[in-house]
Amino acid sequence: MDSFFSFYVLPALLVVAQSLLVIVALLVFIAFILYADRKIWAAVQLRRGPNVVGPFGLLQSFADLLKFVFKEPVIPSGANKGVFLLAPLVSTVLALATFAVIPFNENWVIADINVGILYIFAISSLEVYGVIMAGWASNSKYPFLGALRSAAQMVSYEVSIGFVIVTVLLCVGSLNLSAIVLSQQTGLGTALGLPASFLDWHWLGLFPMFVIFFISALAETNRPPFDLVEAESELVAGHMIEYSSTPYLLFMLSEYVAIMLMCALTSVLFLGGWLPPFDFAPFTWVPGVVWFVLKVTLVFFLFAMAKAIVPRYRYDQLMRLGWKVFLPISIFMVVATAAFLKVWEHYVA
Repeated sequence: MDSFFSFYVLPALLVVAQSLLVIVALLVFIAFILYADRKIWAAVQLRRGPNVVGPFGLLQSFADLLKFVFKEPVIPSGANKGVFLLAPLVSTVLALATFAVIPFNENWVIADINVGILYIFAISSLEVYGVIMAGWASNSKYPFLGALRSAAQMVSYEVSIGFVIVTVLLCVGSLNLSAIVLSQQTGLGTALGLPASFLDWHWLGLFPMFVIFFISALAETNRPPFDLVEAESELVAGHMIEYSSTPYLLFMLSEYVAIMLMCALTSVLFLGGWLPPFDFAPFTWVPGVVWFVLKVTLVFFLFAMAKAIVPRYRYDQLMRLGWKVFLPISIFMVVATAAFLKVWEHYVA
């Protein structure tokens, strides 16, 4: 009985506690990220943004949460009620599940599996089902059209993201996210005789792929300038037209959790994860999780600036960029990276 408790019950309780901690921290972080998103957009347009609820408007997201929760959920009479209510739950649960393998610091990860990157790719690919379910179950042509647009857009840019990840994996030789971070302790900078620094991270050696990953992440998460899924002038709110109250809140939450995932992945794959920008004091005194959060925040700031300053693409431009520009460049970079590594191994190493 003692062995059963120590081998099964305790580890299960530990995983549940870690998962709750990550989810609560993530949701609080997203509340302030939403606030930052609105403030950045306001600053670019010379407005004040949220400034009433709480000091400097800091509690605006929590006020919005209460507003959504206390609203009455309206379900269209012609909708498939089961699928209609299941869709936002599917989207939110899948989005949150991806954070099980994200390393916030060394050994700070819920599941440090050897195929972490494949797990994220598989779960994030399933998120499109929540969108399709919402569009179909609403029994209206506009949500359905928005859902089909979203499905095509997400699938198109997942291809480019996949090839970008392959180039990183070629350089690292591991699918483990912690191993990807630790491999960036040495790189281009140390090869040139410089001390370990941010010049060793993959953003420099794989800069074209870094740019492609960032732009594809915008399209994958339906962020402006690629928010064709919910283009206000054409589709009102995309697959979420018929949703209100808490189901709508869950869709917006899943969207921002997916954005945070892309920011975290960008940090892990290209910006050294929890590694400090310089490998000497006082930078090494700062806990790794602080560097990780700062990098995620920096990437989100770039997301927010893209939303504020770049005009929306047309749908044909969006598809052309994904299939005719990013896909050929990504395939070429995979071949070029593999060839370079082979030549480096043979002649230099």
